Amino acid sequence: MKKVVIALLSALLLPSACFAADTMRAGYWEVITTMEMPGMPMKMPPTKIKHCYSKEDVKDQKRTITTDKNCTVTDLKQSGNKVSWKMKCSGKRAGVFSGETVYHGDSYDSTMKMSTQGQAMDMKVKAKRLGDCP
Repeated sequence: MKKVVIALLSALLLPSACFAADTMRAGYWEVITTMEMPGMPMKMPPTKIKHCYSKEDVKDQKRTITTDKNCTVTDLKQSGNKVSWKMKCSGKRAGVFSGETVYHGDSYDSTMKMSTQGQAMDMKVKAKRLGDCP
């Protein structure tokens, strides 16, 4: 199960950590993700990534939610500093996902709910812009 979760984080969710709202700037971002899964015997440690997002990346909200060609963003809404979305994936990573991100200048908080392979997962993301890309 842990391998499935890590694969999901890598392929689907880490790109989604940077939704492209008007308040998001291109640059080098640190993204910390925590996850909760009902029935897991232990709490998974947070994951931290650093990623450079180009101007092109932050222009297309759907492109920043996922890079998986088997996933389709079905509902994307932006209101002020909030972005919400739903996504459906097929294939090996089949499942449904929904989330909301609230921007605060050069940082944001995001929550996400997932249902995949018979498991429900909740994720929380905290991110901050560290500066320009190296």
